[in-house]
Amino acid sequence: MSNTFPNIKSVVVRVITDKPVRKTPYQVKGVFMRQYPDEPIIPMLDGSYRDRFLYPRVQVKILNEQIYIIGIHEGVDSVLSIAEKFEMFDFGNITFEVQDCDIENAEEQFVPSSRLVRYRFITPWVALNHMTGGRYRFLTNQEKPSFLNRLLGQNIIFLANEVGINLEDNIFTKVKVSSLFPRPVDENKWGAFMGEFKTNFVLPNYIGVGNGITRGFGTVYGMFNPDSFTFNEAELKQEVSENPPELLAEKTENMESIAASDVPKPRRRRKSTPRPQQSQPRGRLKKYENSGRPNKKRFNKSGTQKQNKRQKLPRSGRVFSEEFDIEDDSQNVGNRVSEEHKDSRDDAKFNTEKHHKRQHKF
Repeated sequence: MSNTFPNIKSVVVRVITDKPVRKTPYQVKGVFMRQYPDEPIIPMLDGSYRDRFLYPRVQVKILNEQIYIIGIHEGVDSVLSIAEKFEMFDFGNITFEVQDCDIENAEEQFVPSSRLVRYRFITPWVALNHMTGGRYRFLTNQEKPSFLNRLLGQNIIFLANEVGINLEDNIFTKVKVSSLFPRPVDENKWGAFMGEFKTNFVLPNYIGVGNGITRGFGTVYGMFNPDSFTFNEAELKQEVSENPPELLAEKTENMESIAASDVPKPRRRRKSTPRPQQSQPRGRLKKYENSGRPNKKRFNKSGTQKQNKRQKLPRSGRVFSEEFDIEDDSQNVGNRVSEEHKDSRDDAKFNTEKHHKRQHKF
């Protein structure tokens, strides 16, 4: 396999602290930016490489009230470098002492497999954005599973393309969600699911799939017992050895197949150049000029002119919204999602304005 595909490496660093971490990924990244501003991992977190990498090479998660830092391909070295320097995290209102770091390395990731690998979403999979969610609502219950299968297959092919894997064989997917009715996620009204899936593709543990990756959504873990509905890292690792992957040739009859050629490549945003201002033609008059009506300007109390609130926001031309996630959710998880995003709206109060703007640059 290594002779055909490049050896894509990944690393997972689990930070062991003296007390449970009840913070959002944005808040944790804000601490990294303030305490380690010169580390090579910072451009991977603050949006500096967003035009270079459509899929984030470094991801921060909060799982079981512990900090997980995942490095993929170009992000591996920067994650290992900063992990050596961890001693204490100061969040302002609380301080965490770093006691140890559990490091797990993996090789030959993001490659096709001759066997089916089972994965589980340990955080909600935000599968539906504004575009796909609109189409999903008009499907029958019989059509919805196939739609989710193809959507997940497209996400996997996108990941392969992003890390330089040229797929020739089809990707097979079989998604099983706890409910076909997605739970809305925050003000974006994205649709989230909880569940599991099988595919003939090797994904690193703890990476995000779908939309909202930087918020910790769509986190996957490979080869698990589908009857287990709680995330327990020790149990999941034990089940990996007890449940070997199934042969691909024996199980593809009920799976969705998608070819790499069926997935359009996402467009990378072009840097906009400011247009030179053109002088007003003499023969043309501005609106209301010489019409007898005053051209009113509104000012605030400080005397500065107010900005127009209806200013149009830039639109993205990407195929996948924000960061490429998808998911479904049980009642308990749905409540947890809303609480997490309530916290994420408070991140602006914690991070500096400069870093906060970079984190939210889409």
